[in-house]
Amino acid sequence: QVKLVDSGGGLVQVGGSLRLSCAASGSISDINNMGWYRQAPGKQRELVATITSTGDTYYADSVKGRFTISRDDVDNTLWLQMDNLKPEDTAVYYCRYDLGRIFWGQGTQVTVSS
Repeated sequence: QVKLVDSGGGLVQVGGSLRLSCAASGSISDINNMGWYRQAPGKQRELVATITSTGDTYYADSVKGRFTISRDDVDNTLWLQMDNLKPEDTAVYYCRYDLGRIFWGQGTQVTVSS
């Protein structure tokens, strides 16, 4: 059984930074795409950023130039460096791994205060 634990969220002021991480445990072989999603209150979950097994990245327009996604396939860890945070970045952030089956982390709260 695969389990993902995401962490690193918190309360930060506008313009601040946070670094989210997602740690995986269990029976893991090849991980295809890895990604971060977020869900703000009253809104649908939305894609933030993805990274392929070859390192190709994709970012939502709203975070492009401010967020950086990275991965380590040795220990199956995923990160999201978030800089210049804005109040609209406030949400619960979830990591997502595609191992043929999709697995999600439990979510970590990010709150940006103005």
